[in-house]
Amino acid sequence: MKKSTVFITGICAFMMLISLDATAQKFPALDKSPLDAAWYPNDYKDSNKLARIIYSRPQLNGRGLGEVVPQGKIWRTGANEACELSLYTDMFLGKTKLDAGIYTLYTIANENECVIIINKDRNVWGAYTYNEKNDVARITVPLTAADDYLEALSMVFTKADNGIVLNVGWDKARLAIPFTK
Repeated sequence: MKKSTVFITGICAFMMLISLDATAQKFPALDKSPLDAAWYPNDYKDSNKLARIIYSRPQLNGRGLGEVVPQGKIWRTGANEACELSLYTDMFLGKTKLDAGIYTLYTIANENECVIIINKDRNVWGAYTYNEKNDVARITVPLTAADDYLEALSMVFTKADNGIVLNVGWDKARLAIPFTK
């Protein structure tokens, strides 16, 4: 009797092992446009943050910037999900006050300038469901050229006299988006 109990227990354990292996997770390959974040201040030790942006970093991969960023149309400012902007204190974008909170950031690229849009929608994939009625602020900023080339879309916050600037760069194109207190 004892041998049959051990045998049955062994079979049950073997079946559980097989079933666990059969339902193991299959993980996807690395994302072609990895998720990244920038915040200010960017010192890990300083927990008194003013802002953070989470975005996906598409690469040019031999394409021209005009092939990737639609001219005159709404763009999610990156890849995958729309950019997520977190403000930890009330700020202004131009003359529009933005309450502390989480927003999406969109861009309309034109030849020499870009319209920057702060929208209250959240958890948005791309710009497919963009709703202009949910815009909370817009500002037009000049598009400038740099000497250095960036293969991947990049963002960094820098200090300004009365706030911070979100610097966006890709290829040789640069944007400076001012947020003031």
